[in-house]
Amino acid sequence: MSGWRGLPQEAASLYAEAVALRRDFHAHPEPSFQEHRTAERVTEYLDRLGLKVIPRVGKTGVVALLEGGRPGRTVLLRADMDALPIEEQNEVPYRSQTPGWMHACGHDGHTTIGLLAAKLLAQHREKLPGQVKFAFQPAEEIVQGAQAMIADGVLDDPPVEAAFGLHLWSLSPVGELAARPGPILAANDTLHVRIHGRGGHGAMPHQTADPIVAAAETVLALQTIVSRSVPPEERAVLSVGTLHGGSAVNVIPQTAELSGTIRTMERSVQKRIHQRVRTLIEGIAQAYECRAEVEIVQDCPAVVNDPEATRLVAETAQALYGPQAYREHPGLMASEDMAFFLQRVPGCFFFLGAAPEGREPAPHHHPQFDINERALPIGAAMLAALAWRFLEAQA
Repeated sequence: MSGWRGLPQEAASLYAEAVALRRDFHAHPEPSFQEHRTAERVTEYLDRLGLKVIPRVGKTGVVALLEGGRPGRTVLLRADMDALPIEEQNEVPYRSQTPGWMHACGHDGHTTIGLLAAKLLAQHREKLPGQVKFAFQPAEEIVQGAQAMIADGVLDDPPVEAAFGLHLWSLSPVGELAARPGPILAANDTLHVRIHGRGGHGAMPHQTADPIVAAAETVLALQTIVSRSVPPEERAVLSVGTLHGGSAVNVIPQTAELSGTIRTMERSVQKRIHQRVRTLIEGIAQAYECRAEVEIVQDCPAVVNDPEATRLVAETAQALYGPQAYREHPGLMASEDMAFFLQRVPGCFFFLGAAPEGREPAPHHHPQFDINERALPIGAAMLAALAWRFLEAQA
């Protein structure tokens, strides 16, 4: 079988290579913006394929350009490379060799999939009407790598017309492909609050303005925002993750601090929550004769899929792996900095099931996280076919 429809068979023949690559990456996890060994391995692999490789894009990212046999547009395929500060608890031969760090989110698999997709397309480069740009991205876990690569020109020269990426998902059956048009992952905002009071002796609270009490009231009151200020058909999360104040049991402190995360799918909901957070916190502080400083940092926008690109993902998944292989994803309140690419060019970010066999799957960011390596050729065939089909449609 020739053309993009034959990619699943070609990818399946690379299974042993995929496993070896993925296990090497898994055994050597690296922190965000410190993916030096990973970037070296990626560069070496792409050089052997004859691609034009540009290292150190976005600090430790790698970009490679595959030029097709005919002129045309440019599509980008993205894979992230960084690991998490987690001590691995899996007893496997490819267990992390770096104390305190592990690939607990599947980025070792994403990097492998990106390399295999490059190999598949390089074998057919003469048939491609255009260019495929591969972005091996650092620092997704701290949502800074995509912006760094964009600032270094990854979407330029030649200009990128569309972008595709995927995420392995340990809680879904291996091979299940899922996407949705519109928001699929949430915007991520960080809330920082400092409440200034008037300290004093714990036995004489009437002489103070207690920031601890104001902070405690604030934590509880914030939980009403989603239930009372967000339409029930919309989704949002507001979680307080830290609360600090005081240094002695008999001292009422001058300040108390708290921080948390705000997750939203829609800009209108995001704006409404920001307004209510400020109003509520400042009002509670004033009621307790305190003063509040509120800072909301917008770390990452929502991942918003283009409808036409999502349709291409659905059609490609069903054409390659059958009608049952694809489902519409309900969306998640987690965040992903693929959002920054999709703010600038149309595209689609989709999920690929990779639940391990013979054990209860561990969730992402868990010390016993692992993936089913049978998903790797599927991901590679999907990304390669999407790039091929996009270029053909634009020719």
